[in-house]
Amino acid sequence: MDHKNMENHDHHMDSNQKQMSNMSKDDMSDMDMSSMDHGSMPMGHMNHGDMKKRLIICIFLMIPILLLTPMMGMKSSILHLPYQEIIVLIFGTIIFFYGGKPFFEGAKSELKNKKPEMMTLVTLGISVSYLYSVYSTIINMTGGHQMDFWWELSTLIVIMLLGHIIEMNAIMQANSSMTEMVKLLPHEAHLTSGKDIPINQVKVGDSLLVKENERVPADGTITSDKAMLDESMITGESSVVQKKKGQEVFAGSLNKNYPFELKVTVVGKDSYLSQVAKLVEEAQGKKSKAETMADKVSSWLFYAALIFAILALIIWSAINGLSYGIMMAVTVLVIACPHALGLAIPLVVSRTSTLAAKNGLLIQNREPLENVSKLKFALMDKTGTLTDGDFKVHDYMTFSKEFSQKDIAQIMAALEEGSTHPLAQALVEAVSDNSLKANNIENIPGVGIEGNISGKEYKIVNEKYLKENGINYNKIDNEDNLTVSYLISGNEVIGLATLGDKLKPQAETLIKELKNRGIEPVMLTGDNEKAAQKVASELGINDFRAQLKPEDKAKIVKEYQEKGNVLFVGDGVNDSPALATSDLSFAIGSGTSVAIAAADVILVNSNPEDIIKMLDLAKNSNRKMKENLWWGAGYNIIAIPLAAGVLAPIGIVLSPIVGAIIMSFSTVIVAINAMTLKV
Repeated sequence: MDHKNMENHDHHMDSNQKQMSNMSKDDMSDMDMSSMDHGSMPMGHMNHGDMKKRLIICIFLMIPILLLTPMMGMKSSILHLPYQEIIVLIFGTIIFFYGGKPFFEGAKSELKNKKPEMMTLVTLGISVSYLYSVYSTIINMTGGHQMDFWWELSTLIVIMLLGHIIEMNAIMQANSSMTEMVKLLPHEAHLTSGKDIPINQVKVGDSLLVKENERVPADGTITSDKAMLDESMITGESSVVQKKKGQEVFAGSLNKNYPFELKVTVVGKDSYLSQVAKLVEEAQGKKSKAETMADKVSSWLFYAALIFAILALIIWSAINGLSYGIMMAVTVLVIACPHALGLAIPLVVSRTSTLAAKNGLLIQNREPLENVSKLKFALMDKTGTLTDGDFKVHDYMTFSKEFSQKDIAQIMAALEEGSTHPLAQALVEAVSDNSLKANNIENIPGVGIEGNISGKEYKIVNEKYLKENGINYNKIDNEDNLTVSYLISGNEVIGLATLGDKLKPQAETLIKELKNRGIEPVMLTGDNEKAAQKVASELGINDFRAQLKPEDKAKIVKEYQEKGNVLFVGDGVNDSPALATSDLSFAIGSGTSVAIAAADVILVNSNPEDIIKMLDLAKNSNRKMKENLWWGAGYNIIAIPLAAGVLAPIGIVLSPIVGAIIMSFSTVIVAINAMTLKV
């Protein structure tokens, strides 16, 4: 959907975006799971099933421990069995080593990277609890009386495993869009020879038949006269699209009324669905500022907890003995376990990704969304963003006795044959029967196109090209402010075509809502001054730039960045420099711009109102992240000193289990707060 700078009549297309291919369900499944980046989850190499198995086993072992050990200050256990100390020791040891393995691996990774964070802190807490409990059990079995922490240790590990399963579910939910893509592909493809083959055996050059109400099995080029396709599942566009011979189709599209044949163009990881999956994967692998902050807070918390635990151990051992000192130190380490902090950002990110997808938004880069409150300007293209980009030829004119209006129309259509540019398509569609064929066709970036017809050179250019090259031309009465494409031969203008576009119905709402949020809209276009002025006036845009080339836009973005943060909206093809330069960028159109990594967000439905939805969602998401960071770690400002016994002189002391309950409660609050996020 190359709508970018179409006013400049720039037909420059990225050839890489045309090389779409099919990808088998096996390939999609591999990408979905095996290449999913869980590096941000400090749980070693545990998969979801393994974590659930560990949790279930630990729960079964925890139950007898709870019944056979004193809890929450009680003097005796609920049940009394022979050799119960040995039973508790065995079950507790299994829970510690088997249930604690994910935390040990996570701590090992953190220490290897010299960045002790939450897993190191958790490992320190449960290790101290376990070693002291073993010591206490030995003392008790030899006739002494020593308090142990088996109850607290087993419940803490179970709580932590349960919390991390919740986190893994959240991240897997965020990745679910890739598994949903697998459903778009059929199991088999029909060769035109009559043979059916598995989807993963389709090769480049295969000729396939797509029957009625079947999904297209592979990206390719239509070889039949026409096809009627519903591409809503991959592009978000709800209307049925008519495709003609020679046009591209994407795997996953639904064939409606007419069986058609296609030739597979490319097989591999360049297909449309594969590119989307890759973007989702890369986006989820990137850490935002909020996630980085959560890691830093975890690190600070580790050192703070360690210092307070050591102080509590030394001071309370001197006052009440080693047993009491260890209990206070363990309490500090337990209550400081930052599991809620580990969930604080991933849960919000997961919820944000889900809501964005439901509203036709594909987030490629989350970090710029954390600065939406700083946006001052919204720079956007006219065509494709504010207008439909659905051009229609209004009129042809000839300025040479040698050429009639029909000649002008046929020459321009011949030059544009095969181009996917909206202006080009309009010129081709306006000529029903054209016997002319053009050769040696080349794009003129930011200008138009040139080619050879019957041994004669022709160019289709815009008005700015004529002025810059000193070519004389007749100015026409353009009261409707139409887009004008000039046809030249040599240095002589021999004719022109006027084309019109119309505003998108949502464009006015977009401009109004941007202004309501204190963001000044600026329209950028390669079209003439009058056409730009008309659109700007209709939409209430006070600032606009006309007759621009693609390279001008990045410079203008930098110009406005001197005054404040800039949002840029383009289609992701010719605007890549501007998209990359801006503080936050949106790419219009999911057909080809989804392959452009420069944009931060893809507007799948090409609906400008979705920009407002994303800004509001980002603002709400940022608020939830801040709230969760405070819930996940802020309570420790009070809890850690309290656990260390600061208020013990007045009778307020926290036990390890109370610390575990407080930690668990903060996790629940963080989860509920994230799930209440709305657009």
